[in-house]
Amino acid sequence: MNLELRHLRVVCAIAETGSVTKAASALGLAQPALTAQLQRIERTLGGPLFERDRRGARPTALGELVLSRARVLLPAMKGLQDEAARLAGADDALGRYRFGGVNSPILGRLVHRLAAEQPHAQITTYASWSADELAALVAGGRLDFALTGICGDATPPAEFGLSWREVAVDPVLVLLPAAHPMADRDEVGLGELRHEQWVAAPGDGCFGDCFAAACARAGFTPRKVYETDVRGCMDLVDAGEAVALCQATFRPVAGLVTRRLAGTPLRWRLLLGWHPESPAARVADAVLEDAVAAYTDSLAAHPDYLAWLLRHPEFGARDGGGAARATGRVRTA
Repeated sequence: MNLELRHLRVVCAIAETGSVTKAASALGLAQPALTAQLQRIERTLGGPLFERDRRGARPTALGELVLSRARVLLPAMKGLQDEAARLAGADDALGRYRFGGVNSPILGRLVHRLAAEQPHAQITTYASWSADELAALVAGGRLDFALTGICGDATPPAEFGLSWREVAVDPVLVLLPAAHPMADRDEVGLGELRHEQWVAAPGDGCFGDCFAAACARAGFTPRKVYETDVRGCMDLVDAGEAVALCQATFRPVAGLVTRRLAGTPLRWRLLLGWHPESPAARVADAVLEDAVAAYTDSLAAHPDYLAWLLRHPEFGARDGGGAARATGRVRTA
């Protein structure tokens, strides 16, 4: 006989009532039937679980071991069943949201929105600098959505059959130390930075062909480019050793400033991707709407950029079809 959860419930009932007779009554069974079942359970486990006399039933050492495990397993299984029932009954709820991305300006706010809307949903994140890796994981069913950015008019990975939608389009900015000679200006010409050293995070970012092409159009070839993580990038900029490209919604950091590049020579397109035949596809429109709202929320920390967006409607949040959306209303709480 294989031990089952119902057998553990029998053992717990006998221990809680202190009597096989009382346990049988509580479980709605005849006392002889419960006694026979207990004997089968004891044979399966290799020894008696209770000492029984006229004072009742008391657990043996083996019985205490079984009870200690049962008191963990039974509530856990009950919780699993309850959670499964809630998720199965949720209208249009995926129940599990697995996001892949890195250095996204909206991931935290997107997770916060989904957690508030669906408190019982399981939400996980996975970090990768590679858009190809994220797309492959979504195509293989290991992720539900990919949040990634691409430069200019470049196309996202196409060989994995994913559906991609724009969340927002922003000009790429330059990150400078607050003591930099150009830090007090609203915008800086890319050509004016020809003598700077640069630092970049790894991955499929703007320090590829599009950055080199933009520098060539400005009449120079960029000097040495350091590569490190985001924290290392900020440290090098703060130390005055380099400048960096950054997203327009880069979180303000003491000692550093972001400035627009004159003529917006570089654009960054934030995309959400999913597989059209996956379970995620049926909630993709709702997740896209939350992603756009999360982006709009992020603008609250950038009033100067928000004012600029209102004068340049070709940038900013996109609507469901990829067109620009007004960004004048920002949720701040």
